[in-house]
Amino acid sequence: MPVHVRTGDTVMVTAGNDKGAVGEILTVLTKKDRVVVKGVNIRTRNIKPTQQNPTGGTIKKEMSIHMSNVSPLIDGKPARVRFETQKGGTKVRIGVIVDDKGKKTEKVLGEVHSASARPSGK
Repeated sequence: MPVHVRTGDTVMVTAGNDKGAVGEILTVLTKKDRVVVKGVNIRTRNIKPTQQNPTGGTIKKEMSIHMSNVSPLIDGKPARVRFETQKGGTKVRIGVIVDDKGKKTEKVLGEVHSASARPSGK
């Protein structure tokens, strides 16, 4: 299944405890269909004392959330993503938002594959 978000995308959380939060994707875990978003789903971890850190203590760390709970942002609004092959053979991600009046706004989010990297259709 194609992944609608990539590392470095700015996304909005659309479901869960952090609904409405905006952050940048730090990591995409493709095998588990999860993403780590900066500043979202922060958990506190206890650290045992070690020679490098003799006092131990706690750290705050971003944990992963399911990628279906995030949407890329276009003009400050969460967008749906579709994939399209252009005439030159380049496959791109296109974000689509619909305003209150039903007007669609589309924006190319990035290139998925260049024409030279795609296999020929035999």
